[in-house]
Amino acid sequence: MHVDFSAVIPYWFVLLKGLGLTLAFTLSCAVLGSLAGFVLSLLRQSPKGWLRTATTAYVEFFRGTPLLIQLFWVYFCFPAVFDIQVSPYASVVLALVLYMAAITCETFRGSMKSISSDQHDACVALGLSPHVKMLHVIFPQALLRSVPPLLSNCVSLFKESSLISAVGVADLMFVGQSISNSTAKPLEFLTTVGLIYFLIAFPLTRGVTLIESRYLKRYAC
Repeated sequence: MHVDFSAVIPYWFVLLKGLGLTLAFTLSCAVLGSLAGFVLSLLRQSPKGWLRTATTAYVEFFRGTPLLIQLFWVYFCFPAVFDIQVSPYASVVLALVLYMAAITCETFRGSMKSISSDQHDACVALGLSPHVKMLHVIFPQALLRSVPPLLSNCVSLFKESSLISAVGVADLMFVGQSISNSTAKPLEFLTTVGLIYFLIAFPLTRGVTLIESRYLKRYAC
């Protein structure tokens, strides 16, 4: 087998366009999913039993099934069940946001559960309303504690977003596969795609560790 990585050079711009789409999906779905996850974390602590049960079922379903199955279901089954035509891009956003919401829900819930009972007792002693307590006392501390796992979830979402190529979205993985098939050089192009994912994910992972070890432990104890 003749290995020639110089064959990748003419296709760099196309690969970068695919990377841009991957990053756009990751960032937008991470933000929307995190916001939805925070709302779900509040619903999981609702005094209404049926609301807690429904939210728990949602979270456990999306955490317990493969993301690829969720992508396929939204892309192929959602239009048939609800009689609504959904574009590949919209189906990808919907699936990734639903998945991210389930993951971040547990992140926020765990962070809020980690707040000591003394904090809650102090709010009661001061006569703070539940709304004020959550907004000004519990939420700032929970948000600080949830930063490392939230960032880790975003890195995981970036890597798992390679699955969206399965529904025909021209992300980095889809572009790399297409070029490797047309040029008959899978080793060069798939290796390059893997390196691109690594060169982005590894510094982000190290950054999460740095943030957690040097800054957050000082305040989120």
